Amino acid sequence: MTSNILVRRDYDVLDMDQDIELRHLRYFVAVAEELHFGRAAQRLHLSQPPLSQQIQKLEEILGYALFTRTSRSVRLTVAGDAFLPRARRTLRNMQRDLDETRSIGRGEVGSLNVGFVGSAMLTTLPGIFREYREAYPRVHLRLHESFTSRVMEGMESGTLDAGILRDGDPMEGLQVSTIYSEPYVAVLPATHRCAAQKSISPGMLRDEPFVHYPQTAGARAFDKPLSIFEEYGFRPHIAQEASHWLTILSLIGAGFGVSVAPACVRRIASPSVVCLPLRGTKVMSHIELAWLSGESRPIVEAFMHIAAKQRAA
Repeated sequence: MTSNILVRRDYDVLDMDQDIELRHLRYFVAVAEELHFGRAAQRLHLSQPPLSQQIQKLEEILGYALFTRTSRSVRLTVAGDAFLPRARRTLRNMQRDLDETRSIGRGEVGSLNVGFVGSAMLTTLPGIFREYREAYPRVHLRLHESFTSRVMEGMESGTLDAGILRDGDPMEGLQVSTIYSEPYVAVLPATHRCAAQKSISPGMLRDEPFVHYPQTAGARAFDKPLSIFEEYGFRPHIAQEASHWLTILSLIGAGFGVSVAPACVRRIASPSVVCLPLRGTKVMSHIELAWLSGESRPIVEAFMHIAAKQRAA
């Protein structure tokens, strides 16, 4: 016997529709797929009477019967047949939206802007980027190469979410953690009188012209390597500035002077230069992860966690 459906006045429709819940749709889809109230109830881990009551409630809200019921069979009505794909779509979309929201909450979706200094790519940074991309493939990782000072400016302005610095200057509102440390090496032309030595004392470079990156790259990054020589009573004379290590190395190879560089620079040194360990100094260069104080976005915290793992390794 078919269900009795109450005829509703138009102004009742909105209030009644607001009573529809996702469980009504789940119950309807289960019955529509099983075409049997008993089997649908088992599938839903319900007893049959409450299931029947909720289907009747849904039919009352819609104003039309969804099933034709007899003692031997259950069939979809024309309205029920039309409602089935819509109910499935609503449930599917809701599940997708829930999954998407959870992914955003876990930092698995979105865009992450990371600024970095180029020399960090000669250390552990490629491994950090690779692990992050593998762990969070749905995050759009946007990378911005620049100097330490400009990365810090991007952090301060909010255009960058995280930064990879080299010996960054202290900045209010910015937190910094070292993720990689390395010594400095002397970089000499291959034709230099000391090029054949296994190591060199900083004092032996007293009268040499230096090729160095500009102070605008970052005050601490600029000063720290030069401070090595103060213990020997002098500060190097900078004869030539260049912004990138490949350029600095090429200028040294062409005879413009010498320099002092983070040890990772040896990886891109050409045969025209030699990189020698510096004796008698403990000054180290640090690659640092920078983030804003109070940062709590999961997408940034996930990147910080992976960078910290690389440091521990």
